[in-house]
Amino acid sequence: MSIRTLIYEDNDLLRESLSGMVSLNTDMKLVGAFDNAGNIQQQIEDTLPDLILMDIEMPGMTGIEATRIVKQIMPGVAIIILTVFDDSENVLNAIKAGASGYLLKKHISTRLFEAVNEVMRGGAPLSPAIARLVIQSMHKPADVNPYKLTHREKEILLSLSQGNSYKMIAADFGISIDTVRTHIKKIYEKLHVHSQTEAVSKAINEGLV
Repeated sequence: MSIRTLIYEDNDLLRESLSGMVSLNTDMKLVGAFDNAGNIQQQIEDTLPDLILMDIEMPGMTGIEATRIVKQIMPGVAIIILTVFDDSENVLNAIKAGASGYLLKKHISTRLFEAVNEVMRGGAPLSPAIARLVIQSMHKPADVNPYKLTHREKEILLSLSQGNSYKMIAADFGISIDTVRTHIKKIYEKLHVHSQTEAVSKAINEGLV
């Protein structure tokens, strides 16, 4: 059965070249080629690809964002990231988002089908540089307190997220309302926000509370 292949590449010449290569390969079937991923959800539902060749830098939605969407909707789809650089942090982020591997654009003409075969067999074509980044990221402990909030600041932020007033927070922690205001001012500065709503929203979205 042919590998149903979808292409996202904003460079017209490269997209046409990729389309031609895929169309000439008897093991593959081109089901679509687009210059941006703005409508990717509808496009993958319409074309049901087995494989996506994904440019990492496109106008509007990036390849990383698009990869994340695809893996949420169709986790079984294999994605090969197309990139100019082999040491880009963006490539690592794309792999974290669910990409199966990546291919340097300068090697497309000679290594495309090799990379496709490897990915479809369950492999993950990576350069040594990217492989090192992946390993380092696995061993690097997650920063659970990236904004360097103190223990008391985290307690107050949690209390704020629970809808408590300054007066209630002061009573709960046995401190004055002025002290609560001082802590909250520091919290705003560290989180780079300007209101209670922003602070609470950021805290919840980033798992700080």
